[in-house]
Amino acid sequence: MTPVQFTFSSAFILGLTDLVFHRTHLLSALLCLEGMMLSLYVAFSIWSLSMGSISSSALPLFLLAISACEASAGLALLVATARTHGTDRLQSLNLLML
Repeated sequence: MTPVQFTFSSAFILGLTDLVFHRTHLLSALLCLEGMMLSLYVAFSIWSLSMGSISSSALPLFLLAISACEASAGLALLVATARTHGTDRLQSLNLLML
């Protein structure tokens, strides 16, 4: 494993562990997901550059488009929960009592 691969693998694992263990606010969970998607995007970009083929260069762009859609949906959910519940703390959200 090259140092570049190790760096992006550890960035993805760090975002995943932060998402699993520190789930206090919805905004921090969304930032962890964005960090994971960014590390995947950069890793796929480096992989497509090292492959040298044109056909593999569409995968990072597709992942970036999916990441932008995920970010906008997450922001809309954050605004909706902050308006309805008054906070973005995940422990105060009970979806069964709406």
